This record gives sequence, C-alpha cells and structure tokens, in this order.
Amino acid sequence: MDLGAVLAIGILVLLTVPVLSQRALQARRSRALRALERARGSRVIAMIHRQETVGVLGVPFFRFIDIDDSEAVLRAIRETPDENPVDLLLHTPGGLVLASEQIAYALRAHAGKVTVLVPHYAMSGGTLIALAADEILMDAAAVLGPVDPQLGDMPAASLVRVTTKKPVERLEDRTLVLADVAEKALRHMKQVVRDLLAERLGQEKAESVAEELAGGHYTHDDPITVSEALRLGLPVATGLPPEAYALMALFPQEGRRRPSVQYIPLPQPPTGDPRRRPGT
Repeated sequence: MDLGAVLAIGILVLLTVPVLSQRALQARRSRALRALERARGSRVIAMIHRQETVGVLGVPFFRFIDIDDSEAVLRAIRETPDENPVDLLLHTPGGLVLASEQIAYALRAHAGKVTVLVPHYAMSGGTLIALAADEILMDAAAVLGPVDPQLGDMPAASLVRVTTKKPVERLEDRTLVLADVAEKALRHMKQVVRDLLAERLGQEKAESVAEELAGGHYTHDDPITVSEALRLGLPVATGLPPEAYALMALFPQEGRRRPSVQYIPLPQPPTGDPRRRPGT
C-alpha cells in the first residue's frame, strides 16, 4: 500500500470516527432519557449546558439559554398532553432573559404538574425557569442563583445605584442612559418573579422574594442553597432519582486534557441490611 492510500485511509478515519462516536453518544443519551421518563412517569425535557467540543479539531464552545433552547422547550411542551406531568432537568449558568421568560411562562401554563430537576446548578435564567415549577427537586448540594438583570458585564442594580452616589453633572451621558435602561430591566424582572410566584406564595410574599432575588442585593453568582431556597418559600425538595444522575453523566465537560478530579467508584452496596457482615 502506497503512502497516498495510507494518508487517504487516515483522513477517512479521522473524519468518520468523531461522527460515529457522536451518534453512539446520542443513542445512549436517548436511552437514558427514556429510562428517566419511565422512572418518573412523566415527559422529561433535558436542558444541559456544558462546554462541548465540535468538529474534527475539537474546538470548544460554551452553551447558555438561547432562543433555540426556548423554541425547542416550547415545542416539547406543546406536544405534551395537558394532563401529563412535565419534568425539566436543568443544568445551566443562565442565558438570555427573553428565552428564559418564554420557557418559564410556558411551564407555568402547562396544566399537568411541572417539576424542575437540578442535579448541580441552575443559575440566573435557570432559576427564573425553576420559579415556574410546581416543585423544584434538587440534589442536597445543588444551588440556584439570583435573577437580577445584567447589562453586558454590568449589574443593572449597580448602574442604578451609581447615579445616586455621584452628582449628575459628573456622570457621562452613556452612564445615565445605561442607568435608565437598568432601572427598566430591574422593574421588569421583579414583575416577572412576582407573576410566577404570586399564586403560590401570595402577593406580599412574592413581592418580598422578587426584591431579594432580582433587586441586586447579592453578586450574580451568589449560590442559593436548598436551605436558603426553603427560607424564601420556594417549593424545594431534595432527592433526585438515580436515572437523572445517569443522564448527566453522559454530558461530560469537554475541552480538558486530563480530569482534574479522580476517584475509584465504590461497588454497589449489597441488598438487605447494610450493617450485616458476612458470616453473621
């Protein structure tokens, strides 16, 4: 076999192996999704945002909630019979406000029970979506986050506050315009949170939670733990089915040369009394 044929075969393998591997992974994800649906007796929608690799060269890209996500989730909800419960498995750093709102309102409008499953974290727009659920089922160590709007890389609440700490004549026109937009964004986000929570918590409590989550009282990445979410009055419970973790395991973080965490998985515990020793 000449060198040209060897190179041609090598290029063919290089092009086909990633495609076949991706198709095999998609098939495994579909089976895991069906297993979770059987375990929960619901329609399961998974929105999992990871850094993934694409193409032959393995170029990484980052995912967040966008319009494509909202279109897909809304389509899945429309195709689900009204009486069927819906589970949304959510793992996301957040994303576009418009897309997050569309998903949240679509979930709230669904007649069947809606549960959001959070294995690790659902920050920002992910938390806004979770507020629409009848139940938020979280891992004991999972977290939510504030939903205060951001204008680019600047918190809207901070832009509003800076105008109260300096004389107007010392502020640039651009800063004043941004502060005006930020004030509108804050008012809108608080209204959305109130709309999502008022029926469950009552108007007064919903107003309080809206101010705490959307008022810019914390940094945008401040974690809201299970206990803090319960204190706020959110419908949070702990304990995810093992099928949810199995599905998450099929979405590994890509783009790393080696794993930064390593451990030897423990064997499955024996059936029966875990305290019983062999021979006793």
